Amino acid sequence: MNNTGNRILVVDDEERIRRLLRMYLEKEGYVIDEAEDGETALRKAQEEDFDLIVLDLMLPGIDGIEVCARLRQQKATPVLMLTAKGEEVNRVQGFEVGADDYVVKPFSPREVIFRIKAILRRSSATAFLSKELNTSNNIVFPYLVIEHDAHRVTASGQEVNLTPKEYELLHYLASTPDKVFSREELLKDVWNYDFFGDLRTVDTHVKRLREKLNRVSAEAASMITTVWGVGYKLEAAK
Repeated sequence: MNNTGNRILVVDDEERIRRLLRMYLEKEGYVIDEAEDGETALRKAQEEDFDLIVLDLMLPGIDGIEVCARLRQQKATPVLMLTAKGEEVNRVQGFEVGADDYVVKPFSPREVIFRIKAILRRSSATAFLSKELNTSNNIVFPYLVIEHDAHRVTASGQEVNLTPKEYELLHYLASTPDKVFSREELLKDVWNYDFFGDLRTVDTHVKRLREKLNRVSAEAASMITTVWGVGYKLEAAK
């Protein structure tokens, strides 16, 4: 993949981290801009078009969660969140407001670059759909309908508000109902990870997806089944 011209906004209140990321990312051919606080990051992200934002969770002023939440009201710019070790609750919050992935500090620059490339490999927020997993635009089950063109999900007739990644995961499972996918397969095909993947990322998304579906339809939520020791599947005959 040619990285030339891809613009990345690096947001962190520590100058040494911004400098480190800038050095490694510019070496990869990316064009880098920086912000040291949430207000500046949000203003730049709203006014300019970046291909990806590397966003620290803990920022002075408004934090990374709030920046991501506000940004998602206007744009679908991919967000890679930087979190401190042990901030699992905040990582879940990050996923809820639309973060695409996270890296835990202290991080390896190589891992950050890999995750950025994995996100940017998608030609759109749901690029895995370009694999033509389903020739029909709509996927219809008795309690669950996925309208791909509108990126809309309804469960028992009620619309379910999903983040882009939750939508990708649900569509991927629903495109091949009753097939069991391992966590590794899901990381590879939905997150585009061949390595460095944290299997808990899959578990967290499945948990949030079930919870959101269950709020409006227990029947739809029960379609996503855990196959112990293997992975997950979406059961059509629920």
